[in-house]
Amino acid sequence: MKVSIALECTSSPQWIAAVMDDFDAFLQDHANCERKASAMAMSFVAKFPDRVEIIPELIETAIEELEHFQSVYQIMMLRGVLLPAQMGKDEYVQQLVDHCRSGREERFLDRLLLASVVECRGAERFKLVYENLENQELKSFYKQLWVSEAKHGNIFVAMALNYFDKKIVYNRLEELNMAEASVLQSLPVRPALH
Repeated sequence: MKVSIALECTSSPQWIAAVMDDFDAFLQDHANCERKASAMAMSFVAKFPDRVEIIPELIETAIEELEHFQSVYQIMMLRGVLLPAQMGKDEYVQQLVDHCRSGREERFLDRLLLASVVECRGAERFKLVYENLENQELKSFYKQLWVSEAKHGNIFVAMALNYFDKKIVYNRLEELNMAEASVLQSLPVRPALH
């Protein structure tokens, strides 16, 4: 069964150029995104403790994202790059969350599906980073992340299918995917994951 959809748009050549021009800034943002992704998975556990079917996978995802953070942090330390003093607001994610509906069930579905879209975007962008890096160790690392993020894109849709009809899930996923493309294209290009 298909558990994700293709992104509505691709990242621009200007985005990957910005990342390659200031890779240290990209690493700082990437580290922040991994911390936030881990926290997001655990927030589902905290807010929906009755959804026992998906809690084990949410915990595994949170741990995996935290391990990604640890790996990015180690790369940063080798390069002499510090974590930013503050974790800035992610305008991309904030604008996506603004598309979430307010009812408890609707918001639960929308947040799962947005997690899927964000992970799919991460996979697409990690693949671009992998393809454009020359350092073999970094290439290998970003290839692993690309594969991992693609898997995460699928698991959040699979989680939603535990609780909602397939047609409702895929119709809403398509709507949020279109919204994501609009948000992405409206934001300035910067050396950041989103």
